[in-house]
Amino acid sequence: MTARHEKRIIDTNVPATANLAVDPESIEADQLACVLACVEEVESVVNGGRLVIDAGDEIFDEYRANLSMAGQPGVGDRFLKWVHDHRWGFPDEDRVPITKAGDSYEEFPNHPGLESFDLSDRKFVAVANSHPAKPSISEATDSKWWGWKDALAEVGVTVIFLCEDWIKEKYSEKMGGS
Repeated sequence: MTARHEKRIIDTNVPATANLAVDPESIEADQLACVLACVEEVESVVNGGRLVIDAGDEIFDEYRANLSMAGQPGVGDRFLKWVHDHRWGFPDEDRVPITKAGDSYEEFPNHPGLESFDLSDRKFVAVANSHPAKPSISEATDSKWWGWKDALAEVGVTVIFLCEDWIKEKYSEKMGGS
């Protein structure tokens, strides 16, 4: 696991999963640890101001489409409000310019193991790949990322799986037990 003080790129499913803490009764037992890990990750990034996003607000716009700009009721919603209020104060290197190239980005790594990578998630990888510090990407519940982790590592992009046991199980189920 990467140290908590490092800069991070946060996949949208992290704050969305953190929002589930609003209604603890609705959280399934196998997801409780995942929800808590997401709450901790969001709070760590907000309290330390260590978020990396793209300069064109594609990541911010995705957050806005999936979280409440009112900043409530959940931790993930507060995260969106924090990003909204502080993103223009981020250091210049933490607002990374990425360049659209068809359905992808010029900064997205060219690797045969990433050819089928989700188009909608490529912005996170492009930002990580282009940032001088190669910040890790925090991932919660998208099990497809588990299948791309080795190819991402080969190009120098680190993924922090906050819900590793859960995501490995879901990936295995989707892949037919492989």
